[in-house]
Amino acid sequence: MTLTLPLKVNLQQVHLSDEQFYQLCISNPELTIERDAAGALIVMTPVGGESGNREMNLGGELYLWNKQTNLGKVFSSSTIFKLSNGGSRSPDAAWVELSCWQSLTPEQRQKFPPIAPDFVIELRSRTDDLPTLQAKMQEYLDSGVQLGWLFNPPNQQVELYRLGQAKELRDLPTQLSGESLLPGFELQVDLFSD
Repeated sequence: MTLTLPLKVNLQQVHLSDEQFYQLCISNPELTIERDAAGALIVMTPVGGESGNREMNLGGELYLWNKQTNLGKVFSSSTIFKLSNGGSRSPDAAWVELSCWQSLTPEQRQKFPPIAPDFVIELRSRTDDLPTLQAKMQEYLDSGVQLGWLFNPPNQQVELYRLGQAKELRDLPTQLSGESLLPGFELQVDLFSD
């Protein structure tokens, strides 16, 4: 039997509490598991070298900007956020404004933070289905994410998601701005190479 990842396991019949989901993830560190708003478990595909390098470069740019401004906290793709809509999601890179982060208790910070990031980056890899990623971006917005960028190397495009606004599609190359949320964060995105 061959499994195709990402694998979506519908456990709506078996409701996992937040603590049970946390323990499932901790007990299976070799798996990257998310949970959508409906409670379905999603076993994520590991990324290849090109996608991993792109992900690190994008997250690195966010980290460098935040290191200079100290306006918040930056998170890697290994961080799962417990969203208000019931999903437990892990963006490829995320940023949370400092006072929002500081409002969490130490225990909340140690586990899966019960907060929507203010800003998220998602990067489509070869194995990612675009409509699935677009639905994930909408799930972020529904949970309070203010700004999100979905990079789509196969189409040489980036989709911009803003809370309360229609999605914006840009062809590459393009200049992206963190707008008022991430003041001074500018990112020149060239064509993605194969």
